[in-house]
Amino acid sequence: MAYFLTADGGTESLRARIYDLDGACLSSVAVPYETKFSAGARAEQDPADWWANFVSASRGAIAEAGVPADAIEAIAYATTCCSVVALDENGDALRPALIWMDVRANEEADLVLATDDPALALNGNGEGPVSAEWMIPKALWIKRNEPEIFDRAHRICEYQDFLTYKLTGEWAASLNNVGLRWHHSTDRGGAPESLVRALGLDALLEKWPARVVPPGAVIGTLTAAAAEALGLPRSVKIVQGGADALIGMIGLGVAQPGQLALITGSSHLQFGITNAPVHAPGVWGAYPDIVYPDRYVVEGGQTSTGSIINWLGRLTGGLDFDDLNARAAALEPGCDGLIVQDHFQGNRTPYTDPLSRGAIVGLTLAHEKHHIFRAIMEGIGFGTRAILDAFARAGYESSQMTVGGGATASDLWLQIHADTAGVPVRVPSSPDAPSTGAAVLAAHGAGHFSTIDEGIGAMVRPGRTIEPIAANVEKYRPIYERYLALYPAMKGVLNG
Repeated sequence: MAYFLTADGGTESLRARIYDLDGACLSSVAVPYETKFSAGARAEQDPADWWANFVSASRGAIAEAGVPADAIEAIAYATTCCSVVALDENGDALRPALIWMDVRANEEADLVLATDDPALALNGNGEGPVSAEWMIPKALWIKRNEPEIFDRAHRICEYQDFLTYKLTGEWAASLNNVGLRWHHSTDRGGAPESLVRALGLDALLEKWPARVVPPGAVIGTLTAAAAEALGLPRSVKIVQGGADALIGMIGLGVAQPGQLALITGSSHLQFGITNAPVHAPGVWGAYPDIVYPDRYVVEGGQTSTGSIINWLGRLTGGLDFDDLNARAAALEPGCDGLIVQDHFQGNRTPYTDPLSRGAIVGLTLAHEKHHIFRAIMEGIGFGTRAILDAFARAGYESSQMTVGGGATASDLWLQIHADTAGVPVRVPSSPDAPSTGAAVLAAHGAGHFSTIDEGIGAMVRPGRTIEPIAANVEKYRPIYERYLALYPAMKGVLNG
């Protein structure tokens, strides 16, 4: 049998898993790392923790699976995107990484939009706003606020690229990441040179890895040091992955035009597949070739979702999910007048606003923790519905959602998503979509499948479908309008 090592470098931990050629997960080991938050919506991590956790989790997963080291043919990994690192010539970090949810670069994002460069078609058809999460605003923030770091940096790249260097000694960026968050486009010839130069960031073009590798392609093999650290032979292939949510599309089996993936976790991401580019206000993309050749991806996203539930747990001393789900399920839609706006760390789409903040509206002394718990899930569901409405207005519609990630652990949350969106929700048998997608890529890169689509057919298993409850769909319509009224700018985008 052939085996594959995958890693999912998420917001809170790195999880390593071993898969076989049938797509079965044989082991799973997670090692948490710290995120440091500070005023100004800043969030940082130490890249040294990423590498230490990769080694620790990988060794644990290999041992747990009980497979011989020389049977592991390839490694692929999915990581958080927009987690920007400034590295020296040895691949060591010059400062903590600005992870994806760090939105300090809101002023720089405005400067990017002000260039009116053609590359900004990805941002609401050039109308913007540009997200402060993305690569170029963050790189510009470093240049403006920490010029000595910018000047010393040999490479400014991402979590994914950092791991690649540690494993292979190669500087290589993922086409997935650069096409998604660096304004790189295969339709326009590659890197956004005119945009970068308009911002006085010419040096950044030299600091980005020159080699750009598509998902599923082999980057190289393990260095001697990496092989020793992992306890693996040097012949193990390193196969390009990408952003966790996008690689999750592969793990969910979302590959054909008209299909839509909902990736859930600390944040929510909505991705649809199209045959042709779609550029419109309230929609990010469409991005060419970033997952599958000759196909485009349209995107929506919510910055805070599962992280809001984690916040509720921190605030109240912990959550008993079995009890909360049971009590919340007994409530009527609308939680007795309670509405949560989900912008606890700003908002992505359909109105990009890093300065927007969350709200809990309609509280009374009769409300209890389970009311707030359900209202958070409903508010996140309404945020997803707003994104689907923006997609539809742009001309892209899907008749169902395929869901992976943390929300799949709650039948109630899945039902709320189906009811607020008014479409069926599919859940594959393996909800760990980024890891499953990475396993498909590893197997493809190792030569077992001629295309990613073929790998999906062999390794991704169907699961269950949650149908919307018609009565609840109707009950949620007026509540959704009240949700939109809390944030008129978003309603304005949806109404044109």
